[in-house]
Amino acid sequence: MVSSILAKKKIIIFRMNEFYSGRLLILLALLYVLPVSAQTPPFYTSADIFLQLKKLKVLGSVLYMAAHPDDENTRLLAWLARERLYRTGYLSLTRGDGGQNLIGDEQGIDLGLIRTQELLAARRTDGAEQFFSRAFDFGFSKSTDEALEKWGKEKVLSDAVWIIRKFQPDIIITRFPEDSRAGHGHHSASAVIAHEAFKAAADPNRFPEQFKYGVQPWKVKRIMWNTFNFGSTNTTSNDQLKIDVGGYNALVGKSYGEIAAESRSMHKSQGFGVPGSRGTQLEYFTLTEGEPVQNDLMDGVNVSWSKEEGGAAIDAQIDEILKNYSLAEPQNSVPALVNLYKSLQALKDGYWKKQKMEEVQRLIEACSGLWLEASTANEMAVEGDSVKINIVINNRLGVPIQLNKINLDVLDTTMNMSLDKNRNVNLQRTFYVFTTKPISQPYWLEHKMGDGSFTVDDQQLIGKPQNDASYQARFDVVIAGQIFSFTKPVLYKHTDPVKGELYEPLVVVPSSTVTTDPSIVIFRKGEKQAAEVAITVTANKKFTDYKARISKRLTNSNTTKTDSSFNMLPGTQRQYIFSIDNSMLKEKEQDFVQAFVELKNGSEEQPAYLNLNNIRYDHIPYIHYFYQDAIKVLNIDIKTVGKKIGYIEGAGDKVIVALRTMGYEVTVLDEKDLTPLQLKQFDAVITGVRAYNVHEYLDGKHDVLMDYVKNGGNLIVQYNTANNISSVTSNIGPYPFAVSRGRVTDEKATVNFTLPNHEVLNYPNKITAKDFENWVQERGIYFAEQLDPAYETPLSMADPNEKEQKGSLVIANYGKGKFVYTGLVFFRELPAGVPGAYRLLANIIALNKKKGF
Repeated sequence: MVSSILAKKKIIIFRMNEFYSGRLLILLALLYVLPVSAQTPPFYTSADIFLQLKKLKVLGSVLYMAAHPDDENTRLLAWLARERLYRTGYLSLTRGDGGQNLIGDEQGIDLGLIRTQELLAARRTDGAEQFFSRAFDFGFSKSTDEALEKWGKEKVLSDAVWIIRKFQPDIIITRFPEDSRAGHGHHSASAVIAHEAFKAAADPNRFPEQFKYGVQPWKVKRIMWNTFNFGSTNTTSNDQLKIDVGGYNALVGKSYGEIAAESRSMHKSQGFGVPGSRGTQLEYFTLTEGEPVQNDLMDGVNVSWSKEEGGAAIDAQIDEILKNYSLAEPQNSVPALVNLYKSLQALKDGYWKKQKMEEVQRLIEACSGLWLEASTANEMAVEGDSVKINIVINNRLGVPIQLNKINLDVLDTTMNMSLDKNRNVNLQRTFYVFTTKPISQPYWLEHKMGDGSFTVDDQQLIGKPQNDASYQARFDVVIAGQIFSFTKPVLYKHTDPVKGELYEPLVVVPSSTVTTDPSIVIFRKGEKQAAEVAITVTANKKFTDYKARISKRLTNSNTTKTDSSFNMLPGTQRQYIFSIDNSMLKEKEQDFVQAFVELKNGSEEQPAYLNLNNIRYDHIPYIHYFYQDAIKVLNIDIKTVGKKIGYIEGAGDKVIVALRTMGYEVTVLDEKDLTPLQLKQFDAVITGVRAYNVHEYLDGKHDVLMDYVKNGGNLIVQYNTANNISSVTSNIGPYPFAVSRGRVTDEKATVNFTLPNHEVLNYPNKITAKDFENWVQERGIYFAEQLDPAYETPLSMADPNEKEQKGSLVIANYGKGKFVYTGLVFFRELPAGVPGAYRLLANIIALNKKKGF
């Protein structure tokens, strides 16, 4: 997590005595048109309502299980949820933290937060529900055993069992097999977890500690494997169960292939936009455990009301509601729906009683056209300050409704008023945000995580996709003599002049936040050097008598400063400068500077040490989380040669920041800049990660770039992808080679120097095995293969029990210059402050600068 945090800010490097710096939207089973804004309250058409009325007759549930965001079969999920009308869920064991990012430079924890919201956006589109385990996506894995070991098999298994016992699926569908055909250790591990959870969920002796939270053993009917044909791996066959899921839903106005495309295209950070499909679409299934299947996934499963005591009468009521439903006047169904709700209340307690009562209540709200909103004009609610909430109620269709009470935190307002047709009821209330109010931290980030999983102590939170809203308003109303309580999240509402009305989460923040700068300080080893670092305190509320005690803490040196009394307004900052030098590290090569601040506002004491990170993209709600900022301090030997670098940005990385801190002058290049005149000024030209995947124009610039190399330049190409989604189609180097899917996932794998005298290993820095210590997540990805003999391969490496790969770093002489392709993950290692990554990159940039090699 620290590497993800450090990646957010500037890095500085010292040479001699100089330095260079560079909602909550609750997932409903109701299907509705996807709003323009990810946080806009849901709205329903009469066709949506009619489809959900039909769903009241269906008492079946399906749980789909895989490893990552994007593993799910969105077409099948849409078909199960909208055609078969089953309660449908997707359990992704991880949040996708370890992947690459096509839309920005977020990595690790940040990327997992983005992909969590992308999955929720996908589920809002296809109609399924979303669940997660506590497993962390630690990057590509080639082994089922490695994945289960790093995650903690029993921990993740208990999560799956918990979710099964709560969701109570009739069947489970897996995306992957348990063997190497899964293509990823996480994939195959998800199948192992599914099969063991299938048995464990029904066993009262397995995870009995869960029973005190209201669940009971649950026996799933069967597990089906949804086989696939991906690339060169075809696991389908004609003797498998085949189902056509490509039909057209007239109520939605789309085929399931079109719905699936919209859902899958929500995975924007992975570049998974796909076209809609129409016509027959066969899905293949094979039974892997449980009762046999003949013609249908739900063979032998009663999904009607006949399985419930008293269900026949309920079914008859639903039929009558469907027969009399008016698309033009859905409010006419409200009295019958209220009667149905009362009939459900009279049933014996059970899973389907609870589920259907919730569905009926949502349908009553939708049919009545009742608008309930709680919002604020402030994005943040600050501990120790006040927040103003705006409440709007509108009975848009004029159903007889009485508003009894509104409850919101400490606000409990008795109303006892009838709601007139289409007339707004507006209330404003201001209340104090107690200092004990929890800040808005994603629940899986509240505690320090382990190596392969998050730490979540609250059993009731496990499986949830996200936190409940920090503030929720409860509206108690009476409709047709029945009391209903509707709960709505308090959202931050504002209007953008281009995007229009927007709703975003309301975030609870501490009274102040603390940042440190820069994120990395690099001292030259062997020379006495000092640096200044900054600790900044930002006020989130008004301080009328601000006093501060600021502590800078390094392992062998703590320094404290105090500040005198004065006023601070919200948003204002105070910065405190501290000096550090490399003698403080003694023999250590790495350490951290951390900040701790003790604040006083009059007699009120408030410790502060957290910073707030904001992630904002249009297709998902704003994301906020807190972390303790820190400065990584390195004391290493590093030399650089050359000065000017041109950088062609790719899908998003932080390499430019690192280059500038190393003392290089970096110019960002776009298509118009790739001319002989412009390029000849640079000592090296570097392409960002996936540049050739995202910029089609690079194919047309191949000759220009090769002329640059031929005339003495140095072109360094970072990894590009080769997969079913995005493969390189353009020429890259002066001689043929292919971008493969080869990678080394063990970040501790031995790196062999196959050409020990090569300049890249010797100038200007002597590269040794020590430079490959403390790498994070992996060694490299998308290695080069099928190399022309002109390419040199100075490094080789391998994952355990695999053959050596030589394509992580390939170098060719071409004319007077050099061409380099590297799959080494500099985009991860540089922000993480890995010393050897800096030294090796300096050598790659210095290629052909030293005579005699």
